[in-house]
Formats: sequence, C-alpha cells, structure tokens
Amino acid sequence: MPTPEQIRQRVADADTSRSTRRAAAAQQVFELAQHRATIVEQLDGVERELGHVLAETAEIMDLDELAGFTGLKSTELTTWLASHKPARGGRRKKTSAEPRAASTEPATDRHLDPTEPVAAP
Repeated sequence: MPTPEQIRQRVADADTSRSTRRAAAAQQVFELAQHRATIVEQLDGVERELGHVLAETAEIMDLDELAGFTGLKSTELTTWLASHKPARGGRRKKTSAEPRAASTEPATDRHLDPTEPVAAP
C-alpha cells in the first residue's frame, strides 16, 4: 500500500503531465489563431486590390469579357468589384442660415427638470 507521500507525488505527477499538455494545446491554438489572422488580413488586402483593379478595368472591358480572358467566373469578378468601395470624403459640417444663439442657462442646470427641486452638492 502506498504511503500518503507517494499518493501526493502520484497526483502531482499526473497534474504536471496534464498541465504541460494543456499549456501546449493552448499555445498551439493561440499561434494558429495569430497565423490565421495574418492570412485573413493579407486576403483582405488582395481582395481590396482586386476590386480596385476591376473598377479601373471597367473602363476598357466588361466583366464577362474579362472572365473569358482569365478563366475566372463572372460571379467572382462581380463579387470582388461590388466589395470595392471608393474612399469616402470627410464629414461635412451642417450649415444653417443663422448662427446658433448661445444659451443663457448654466451648463450644469440644462438637464434638470425645472419642476424638481435642485439637490445640494
């Protein structure tokens, strides 16, 4: 029959082995996820570039003709072209006919209901 110390050692050995395997599995998943993220980022860049080139190509040939030359499906070309979004301009400020009047109310009291008593700070 094992001694209490031998039992503790067996449990510790089993836990160490399991912890090592768990740490290795977690590390492998993390590294693969990082690798995947890098590949997805690269693919997004390639698809943006494809969309840009297809938009420029539209001036000299249509997608069906390009599909015939390249052997690619028209539907793929259409998808890439549709995902190409030209850069948007910055936000425009809203203009009004007359300047906005400054409020005479203190800034801290604007949100309060005038019928409610004001609490002391």
